[in-house]
Amino acid sequence: MSTLHRAPARSLSATEAARRTWDLVVIGAGSAGLVGSRTAAALGARVLLVEAGRFGGECLHTGCVPSKALIAAAATAHEIRRGAELGVHAEGMRVDFSAVMAHVRAAIRTIEPVDSPEALHRDGVHTLVGRARFDGPRSLEVDGSRIGFRDALLATGSAPVLDSAPGAASVDVLTNDTFWDLEELPSTLLVQGGGAIGCEIAQAMARLGSAVTLVHRGNRLLPKEDAAASAIVLDALRAGGVIVHLDATVTAFTSDGTDDAPSASGTARLSNGTEVLFDRVLAALGRHVETDGLGLETAGVDLDEKGAVAVDAALATSNPRIRAAGDVTPLPRFTHTAGMYGSVAATNAVLGLSRKIDEVVPRVTFTSPEVGAVGVAPADAAARGMRVITQQHAHVDRAIADGHTDGYTSIVVDRRGRVAGAVIVGPRAGESLAEYTTAVKTRMNVRTLATTIHAYPTYSDAGWNAVVKEAQRGLRGGAVGLAIRLLTRMHARRA
Repeated sequence: MSTLHRAPARSLSATEAARRTWDLVVIGAGSAGLVGSRTAAALGARVLLVEAGRFGGECLHTGCVPSKALIAAAATAHEIRRGAELGVHAEGMRVDFSAVMAHVRAAIRTIEPVDSPEALHRDGVHTLVGRARFDGPRSLEVDGSRIGFRDALLATGSAPVLDSAPGAASVDVLTNDTFWDLEELPSTLLVQGGGAIGCEIAQAMARLGSAVTLVHRGNRLLPKEDAAASAIVLDALRAGGVIVHLDATVTAFTSDGTDDAPSASGTARLSNGTEVLFDRVLAALGRHVETDGLGLETAGVDLDEKGAVAVDAALATSNPRIRAAGDVTPLPRFTHTAGMYGSVAATNAVLGLSRKIDEVVPRVTFTSPEVGAVGVAPADAAARGMRVITQQHAHVDRAIADGHTDGYTSIVVDRRGRVAGAVIVGPRAGESLAEYTTAVKTRMNVRTLATTIHAYPTYSDAGWNAVVKEAQRGLRGGAVGLAIRLLTRMHARRA
């Protein structure tokens, strides 16, 4: 019996792409571009995906995947060390950092084929490797060839923000794009920035054996999260050995390097007068949009005041034939929003619709404990006439059994008893958050959650116990409470 061998699918050349007619050209093969191109192809469109670098984008190569692989190794080391608290004593535990990074790269390699040109070809998407530049409102140029389109989706992502402090150019500063090239564990690591990336990597590297100092310009870590959650993460980082400087910035770097030959090690002077020695520096100062070289002005695509591509609720730009999704826009910068918004943009482009994006966006910081949040924040509840119900994990049986009681679940409830938001701080908060994301999106009443059987013992007991108490409170007051009391008396008389 013979076997048919097919040659692997290849990307088109620019010349070949220029000869064809395209319903949708997608620029950028990150999460937004990948999902958008596959959605359009599934709808029957002729799709060309143009990528200048690696298919898979930041999430696969330098973001979600490698960071979570690193966190998994760090969490394992931490749990072994704390085993004595549970009566488990492990002697001789050591961290092989090169093996940890091999695990990180293996995770990338395992997932990478899903985003490859071959996989895209099987899904009906043609690919082109090259740098695209719009040369008009309905065409772009790649490698000297002009490619026309009916519609286009711009999904070129973002780039790390670098420090501009004096002396920074003489230091080989790492970003989340270059951090994953490390082969040796830094003895001393300076992390700039107390957002999600900075906190996650600072904690993970401390658990793997680095002496970590984190410098954050704000008065609390994770400034977009609940203040109580920020405080718990700060305590967790400090308990794990991370030195944290709040309300501080790096004012100058000193190293043996030059602007042409930067050095990895040196000294950083902070605004509070402290001097920090480091072997490596990680700048986790956020990300910014880079649109230079895309020809957006020629295409008639406007930018907002911060340099991001301006879009409406249906992800259309000022050019009605060009849409944008992902980090290139001012919308929330998460992999899950990039993918979902890429799909919405592609659907609107192919079908001529004006479907609006979903504004219920969950977010998770993967520190230990994790911080998950969605919807209305507890701090904003009172001003909107809403209530906050909270269950501390110190009273959750699973948390007690695991020895992870330093968290809580808060649920924001509106005047009609509907779930409007939630914050969860604890192990696997991201998984537990899915239930409340659905509840916020569907405007679910707390009684529905309270009457839904939850598995025991789990961390989801925290939220469930909170909504049960809230539902019981509703049963004691108002017309419902009066009716229940009347029925109770009537039944007592009949007994």
